[in-house]
Amino acid sequence: MIRTAAAGLAMAVLAGCATSSGADKPVAKADTIRFSAGPCFGVCPVYSVTVDPKGSGVLIPQKNTAVPGETRFVVTPLQYRRLRDAFALFRPLTGKEKRIAQGENCERAATDMPGYTIIWTRAGQDKTTLNFYSGCFDPRYAKLRAAVQSVPKILDIEKMLKAGK
Repeated sequence: MIRTAAAGLAMAVLAGCATSSGADKPVAKADTIRFSAGPCFGVCPVYSVTVDPKGSGVLIPQKNTAVPGETRFVVTPLQYRRLRDAFALFRPLTGKEKRIAQGENCERAATDMPGYTIIWTRAGQDKTTLNFYSGCFDPRYAKLRAAVQSVPKILDIEKMLKAGK
């Protein structure tokens, strides 16, 4: 009995010493996320930013930003998870599109505010899209408004979006 226990312990210790290359580990499938900020009546930044779970980010400015052209940056796993989780509650079913705007799932709306589009894509699946008009002030979308406002901070791109700074 003692020999069997000792042999089992030795096997466990040896198994813990075994090495494995990173190529052996399966990579979890995750979505590429594209966040686009539309125009407003004023000088808000108009841009799109795309991040993938492998750590790549690209900002494509259109108007009122501090960077003149496409800018690449690194996305940490924590940043990716925070971005993914910020919109998880409002993400439509895979392959579907959801719109939140005046007259469409929104009762209290102001004019001249930017619209935002979040698109999730994954190889072999249809894209999933959420369109949100930020002038929608229904209380049920307070967390979504906060998520939209947090994107620049989550991805650490605030300085890229502040024109003239």
